[in-house]
Amino acid sequence: MSEFLVSLLGERLVDSEQAEVDVQALGGRLSLVGLYFGCSQNAPCKQFNASLCEFYSKFKKTSEHKDKLEIVFISSDQDQKHWQDFLQEMQWPALPFKDRHKKMRLWNKYKVTSVPSLVFVDAATGKVVCRNGLLVVRDDPKGLEFPWGAKPFAEVVAGPLLRNNRQAADSGSLEGHYVGVYFSAHWCPPCRSLTRVLVESYRAIKESGQKFEIVFVSADRSEESFQQYFSEMPWLAVPYSDEARRSRLNRLYGIQGIPTLILLDAEGHMITRQGRVEVLNDPGCLLFPWHPRAVLELSETNAVQLHEGPCLVLFV
Repeated sequence: MSEFLVSLLGERLVDSEQAEVDVQALGGRLSLVGLYFGCSQNAPCKQFNASLCEFYSKFKKTSEHKDKLEIVFISSDQDQKHWQDFLQEMQWPALPFKDRHKKMRLWNKYKVTSVPSLVFVDAATGKVVCRNGLLVVRDDPKGLEFPWGAKPFAEVVAGPLLRNNRQAADSGSLEGHYVGVYFSAHWCPPCRSLTRVLVESYRAIKESGQKFEIVFVSADRSEESFQQYFSEMPWLAVPYSDEARRSRLNRLYGIQGIPTLILLDAEGHMITRQGRVEVLNDPGCLLFPWHPRAVLELSETNAVQLHEGPCLVLFV
């Protein structure tokens, strides 16, 4: 475990007083590392840092797992003085300011696209346990759900769902269906554009006799906006008032932007995160349920998949 952390983070970190922290010694007791990507000049980072300090302090004082978690700050600061000042507010170690190469490698390895970002990884393997740690800090302030690993979709979505005629449906009705988990919001123009296409695709798939359902997980800013947007949709939704369940679904799939359409098979296993691309590229739904294909013609809409793993691009 220690050897892996050394390969991931280097032999030395620094604390708020610029004292060295030995990664080999640190790693011997840990099971989870929170990689905190941030910048001292970013207002949301400053705000999140205060919440993270409160969370960390409580966890270290009260949790039975207090010795199994550590946070490591990975800064994108360009000014060392600003970095030092920000580090003074933290109770956890950081990558040294000058270690830019290792910082960039971690940004790329964990596909971080914005700050603040908190990614929990297994200390022995580096495998992502939870990508959206910001929601963990907000939703589990006492750390009761440690280590925040993924749960089955059926467990996370469990509870009443809505139809736009205000009738209720139970999440158990999804059993045996392909499911699209649709993260979207009325205020987002690309979301509204996708919704118009998705409505047609949904109806075509249902008319073909396929067992398919969509669950809308709203990122709207008010109940009124949710109701207005949901009135355009023929599928199910998590009630807007159930913020905890909406947040757990965001955490489960590490949602970092909308619109996002996750496709699941009848057992709740993920088929693809790229439901948006599949729907737009297959208006006739001929390839539903859109299992990943070995070869694709590279286009502007599916180029995002180049970030998801090793790819070979062949120019012919």
